[in-house]
Amino acid sequence: MTIIDGKAVSANLREKIKAEAALLPEKPGLAVILVGDDPASQTYVKNKKLACEQCGFYSEEYRLPASTTQEELLLLIEKLNCDDKINGILVQLPVPEHIDDVAVIQAISPEKDVDAFGYENVGKIMIGNFHYVPCTPAGVMQLLKAYNIEIGGKNAVVVGRSNIVGKPQAMLLLHANATVTIAHSKTANLADVTKNADILVSAVGIPKFIKKDMVKDGAVVIDVGMNRDENGKLCGDVDFEAVKDKTSYITPVPGGVGPMTITMLMQNTLESKKQQIQKNK
Repeated sequence: MTIIDGKAVSANLREKIKAEAALLPEKPGLAVILVGDDPASQTYVKNKKLACEQCGFYSEEYRLPASTTQEELLLLIEKLNCDDKINGILVQLPVPEHIDDVAVIQAISPEKDVDAFGYENVGKIMIGNFHYVPCTPAGVMQLLKAYNIEIGGKNAVVVGRSNIVGKPQAMLLLHANATVTIAHSKTANLADVTKNADILVSAVGIPKFIKKDMVKDGAVVIDVGMNRDENGKLCGDVDFEAVKDKTSYITPVPGGVGPMTITMLMQNTLESKKQQIQKNK
C-alpha cells in the first residue's frame, strides 16, 4: 500500500508552473472575487493569492460586501473580461442568495473561465477537446499520472455526480480509456458496484462513507471528500484506517487531493496566458 502524497506532487508541479511562467513575456494574471464574508471562502481566497505569489503570477482580489447586487458583480466581470492583464477570473462560491450563480459563471469569458464551470468549457470536456477542466478532477488525474497508475482498460467507479467533481471526473477517466461507472445516492447495491472498481474515486461529502467491505483488494482509492468527523477532525469520504491496507494506492485527507486543487487553478491560468500570447501573435 502506497499513500499518495498530494503535497509533494503539488509542490513539484508549482515549481514547474513557476519556471514556465517566468519564461513568458508577461505574468499570467488571476482575479479572484469574493462576495460576502463566508469564513471558508475567505480562507480559499487567501490560499489562492498565496499560490499566485508562489508561482510568480499577477493577482487581483476583489472583496465585495454581501449587499453587492448581481448587476454590480456582472459589471465587474465584464470589466475583467476586457482586461488583458487578467487571464483567469474566479468568483468564489457560494455567492449570496440574491445573486444567480449560473448567470455569474456564464458571464465569465470562456477563455478566462479557469474554474471550467461555464457551459462552453463543460461541453468541451464532454467531447475531449478542452484547454482546462475543473481543478479538483484535473488534480486527481495529475496524482494518478505522478504515481504512474495505469488507467486504460481499468474499471473506474466515481461515487458522486456533482457538476464540479463527479461528472467531469468520470469524463476525464473515460478519455484516459477507463471503463467508467458513476454511482450516486440512488444507486442500488452500492457496495457491489464499488467492489468492482480498480480505481475508486469518492466525492460525496459524507465522513468515512466508504467502508472496507466496499473496496476491492488492491484498488486505487482517491478520496475527494473534505469533511469533519464526530470529533471535529478533518477527514475524507473514505474510512482511511479501515480501508488503507486493502488498497494498492490511497490518498489521505488532508494532504491528498486537496493541495492539488489550487495548483491546477494555477495551471489553468498559465494555460490561458499561453493561449492569449498565441492569439496575439
